[in-house]
Order: sequence, then C-alpha cells, then structure tokens
Amino acid sequence: MRESRYVEYKEDISNSFLKTVSAFANYQGGTIKFGIRDNGEVVGMRNPEQACLDIENKINDSIDPKVDFLLQVNEDTNVIILTVKEGLDKPYFYKSKAYKRNDTSTVHVESYELRRLILEGQNKTYESLPADNQDLKFTYLERSLMTHMGIQSLTDDILVTLGLYKKDVGFNRAAELLSDENSLVGIDVARFGESINIILDRETFAGISLLKQYDDAMTMYRKYYQYEEIKGALRETVQKIPEEAFREAIANALIHRVWDINAHIRIAMYDGSIEILSPGGLPGGMTKKEYLEGQISILRNPVIGNIFFKLHHIERFGTGVKRINNAYSNSTIKPVFDVFENSIQVVLPVIQKELPLSNDERRIYDSFMGNRELSSSEVATHTGFGKTKVVKLLKSLVDQGYVKIEGEGRGTKYTIT
Repeated sequence: MRESRYVEYKEDISNSFLKTVSAFANYQGGTIKFGIRDNGEVVGMRNPEQACLDIENKINDSIDPKVDFLLQVNEDTNVIILTVKEGLDKPYFYKSKAYKRNDTSTVHVESYELRRLILEGQNKTYESLPADNQDLKFTYLERSLMTHMGIQSLTDDILVTLGLYKKDVGFNRAAELLSDENSLVGIDVARFGESINIILDRETFAGISLLKQYDDAMTMYRKYYQYEEIKGALRETVQKIPEEAFREAIANALIHRVWDINAHIRIAMYDGSIEILSPGGLPGGMTKKEYLEGQISILRNPVIGNIFFKLHHIERFGTGVKRINNAYSNSTIKPVFDVFENSIQVVLPVIQKELPLSNDERRIYDSFMGNRELSSSEVATHTGFGKTKVVKLLKSLVDQGYVKIEGEGRGTKYTIT
C-alpha cells in the first residue's frame, strides 16, 4: 500500500508528523503509520509502548485545540497506527499554522482557506455572514417567487422564512447574491470559433441576482445549441446539447461554488462541447466517487440551494450528476467530470448517436460503461481480445481522442473522454 491523501508513513518519530496531524484534524481525518519507510517497507518501532507515549505527549503539547485521535500497535510488526479524526473545533494549529494534505504531502493552508476553516469551526457558512450592503432590492427574486410559488409580494416575513434576513442582524450575503444589484462575481461566458484565439461572442453576468445570471446563461445556451426543425406540419426544437444537462450543470455551479474567491464561473462554448468551470473543489467530507454517484449531498450554500429548489431550477439535492448523465443515455459520447483541488469542471459534449469506429474499436469503447477506468488487462477480459490486440486498439482510440490514458506503468488506466 502506498502513501495517499489519507495515509502517511513515518520510519520513526520526528516533529514533522505533527503537521499531518493538523491537516487530518482540519480535513477529513487520516492515518499515520510509524515504523514504515516511504517506500512501504515495514521496519517496526523499537519499544512501541514508549513510542506511543511520546506521540501522545507531542500531540497534546503541540496541537491546538485538542485533537481526537487513537493509537494502536500491530503486535506482529510493531507498527504504530495513529488515527486522527476530523475535528469540530477547526482550525487546528501546529506552531500557529494550520495545515492540509496536498496529495501525499502536507502544506500549510492559505489565508482564504483559513477563513473557511474558522467559519466551519463556528458552524457558519460564507452565505450566512452579514451582507456588506444592507440597502438591497429584490425585484427579480420577487418576480420569480410570484411565478413559481404564487406569492403576492416579497414581504419581510418571507425573507426571514427563506433565510435571507434576520431582524437583529439584517440581510446576509445569500440575500446580497440574490439582490438586483451587488458588487460580487458572476458568470463569464465565451463562444469560441475554430480555436480559443477566435472569440465569436462574449458576455459577463455579474453584479446582478444569481437568478438572472442563471436565466441569462440559459439564454446563451439556447442561442447556440438549440434550433427549430420543421418536420411536415410540425416545428420541433432540436437540442445539440441536452438542455436538462446544461440547466443542472449551471445551477449546481451557482449553488456549490465558493464565494470567497474573486473568480467567475467560466463557461466556454465550442462547436462540439460546453465546458463549465466552477470555483471551489468538493466540500469537505465528500469524495470524488460520492460526488459522481450522488451518494451524499453536502450543500456549501444551503440558503441559495433551497431557493433554487423552491423555484424548480434543481429537482432534488445530490442528483445533478445523475441527471446530467441520464440526459446523455442515447449518446455515444458522455459528459466528463473533472474534480480539482480548487475547482470542478463539467464538459457537456454535443450529442452523437454513432462514433466512426470499426467493429473491434466499438467493442473496446463499449467495455468502459461511462466514466469507469479500466486497465488494458480488464479491457481484454471484457472483450475477449488478446492483450496485444487490446493495446493496439486502445492506442488507436487514444489517437482519435475517444479514450485517454491516466497513470503509467502497471498503474496505467484508460477512460473514455
């Protein structure tokens, strides 16, 4: 087993492990194993009982506030297993700095991440903080609520019920984001030609209600990816990219993005696809697998999310990725979801019924079943082809842009693009 974001090896005890204790306590927890070299070789610890006392004393003396942890000893190998739980009283400091895991290394958090940890430790969200501007108007929000919820007017009581206003505090930042005018970031949309050097259209929707940003983005989508086709006496709307997929993607980008980064949501429109890049990685406690499979829903901005839900811009929390994939059930090219540390990108391709592939290439392609990663050996098992033939066909699919390679050597995996 190798080191990972959640597992670190230490050959012996030095103060460097305390940075990782801080990181695990701040983000999702993890395990430190003492008596194992970086390459995974088990060497064990001399006098593990005394070593456990040393580890416990170092943590209690050096990490503030107190961390919830467990020490165990593998009696067969003399490896000490330190399990650190994610804490509630964030941030956790070592020598006045808070740390996080960056793949297999430990680094101190930047100032904006520290602010998030402080809010999290106080059980607060960015959107719940008091708005900088308390002179807010909600014409667009009121109109939307009148249309979808049947209210007569937007009263103070409704603002309180929606979580936008408290009598002793005033408007919060969620209210500011939904107000008609504000000074906050928004959505930057660009329509490209044959290359990124050719910009055919450009719009920035910022400083206005999130609801209007959403509607304006939908208008741009319909301008380039929908057209009407006359079939006999009927006029049908043709969607090059499913509207439901774009609607879910842009709504989720607005609901789940972080707002303490001064960066727009970016929408890049091409002939063959739309790329939506949203600031902020996954919420703490959620894995990429859980995000892709919709196993749990962690709302970064619950007030905004609840309003989008009431206005039927989203169907149910946590179903966005599934609904996007379902919209492509009849397409041979599927959406791609890329999760980075500080952003999430969704690529929505133009629907394509058939790929120009040979019969053998088609069998290889069909073995992937969506976004699943496979090794060449696994592809050979699925298709019944020999390993040499599989590698040759995979190379052809990679060259054509239908499959991409991840990793190298024995860890090489393939996935459809």
